[in-house]
Amino acid sequence: MALMSEETEAEVQEEAAEDFDELSEGKKKFSGKKIVLFFVLPLLLLGGVGGAVFYMGLLDSLFGGGEVEEEEVAVESTPADQTGYFMDLDEMLVTLSGSSKKQSFLKMRISLELESASDEDRILAVMPRIVDNFQVFLRELRMDELQGSRGLYRVKEELLARVNAAAHPAKVRDVLFKEMLIQ
Repeated sequence: MALMSEETEAEVQEEAAEDFDELSEGKKKFSGKKIVLFFVLPLLLLGGVGGAVFYMGLLDSLFGGGEVEEEEVAVESTPADQTGYFMDLDEMLVTLSGSSKKQSFLKMRISLELESASDEDRILAVMPRIVDNFQVFLRELRMDELQGSRGLYRVKEELLARVNAAAHPAKVRDVLFKEMLIQ
């Protein structure tokens, strides 16, 4: 009887091993392709749709974002409606730096937009410093730095920063090019 139980125990162990192999083979049927197809792809699609809805602003009305934007637009449009005071500067003629033997010249007429007419006295008091700052910057420019709207915008922003630094208590809103000639 002891032999019989040993044989049956061996048979039971073999059957259990076969069942385990079948189960493990069954798990292999759920491959990486199916994981990508049924889990990763739908998650990516949901993320893309959610991002598009957020980017387009379709959810702003649900979260109250539309009201904030209207208030921001109202605040931003107020200063633009107020016209400043414009002050014309003298014509500037500058030799541009460059590696070529032919010298290039830049002729400019600039107007400054001030916040109020009372700032004109402060600007006039420091005018030599402003002209010097402009001259130093403009003489270091090369022809290729003045090409296109991006180059002109960079020059405009740099001139604005320099004039505001020189006339500190007074605030200059903008530097406007009335004339610019490059020869």
